[in-house]
Amino acid sequence: MSFEDSGKQILLFTGNSHQELARLVASRLSLRMGTCAVFQKSNQETQVEIQESVRGKDVFILQSGSRDVNDAIMELLIMAYACKTSSAKRIVGVIPYLPYSKQCKMRKRGSIVSKLLASMMCKAGLQHVITMDLHQKEIQGFYEIPIDNLRASPFLIQYIQDQIPGYQNAVIVAKTPAAAKKAQSYAERLRVGMVVIHGEAQVYEADQDREDGRNSPPLHEMGDQAVSGGSKSSGQVWPNSIPGL
Repeated sequence: MSFEDSGKQILLFTGNSHQELARLVASRLSLRMGTCAVFQKSNQETQVEIQESVRGKDVFILQSGSRDVNDAIMELLIMAYACKTSSAKRIVGVIPYLPYSKQCKMRKRGSIVSKLLASMMCKAGLQHVITMDLHQKEIQGFYEIPIDNLRASPFLIQYIQDQIPGYQNAVIVAKTPAAAKKAQSYAERLRVGMVVIHGEAQVYEADQDREDGRNSPPLHEMGDQAVSGGSKSSGQVWPNSIPGL
């Protein structure tokens, strides 16, 4: 696949999260990497300098969630906003690993950080997002722009079949019961066995979601009031009414 005829209208930029991947993508598609400078100033602020015209062009920004995830997010947002204010025709974010995708549910007195990030990316100027293997498919509903959730499993399965001799004698291992569903999917397509590791009792995400701390007042505080005693006002418990006191 080549974009040589339209190469002048397509630009691929990248931050510091995975420059090698960006070069491989540009080479595979016969695209020229756009020139930009992404760096941190002495006070750790992120600064971006787009060093060529993006007016009227389709801009792809490849940026993944790396070890320094917060820096990667700021680089992506600032690059998208810089292209937006420079009159780019279309801005597409290519994000193989979407940061904060695991924080997509309300737990206790926290927040849905994945929704916050989606709002920031849309506000910065991204018009389309391409990502892979979202933690939950429902995350796509947080975005006001199109989002493509690609799957890596077909390529992984093809690699196993082509590159691993005797894979038919292997088994797929789910390291926790929570991963059993995905492991079963791989095992069925490869036609091999599956193993689930059951270790010590752990609190999985499904169990954490059952208690989100939104009781008013929280149940543990009501228990503290009951033990310490209360007044004659309605709704509070006198010590004498508690068994054993």
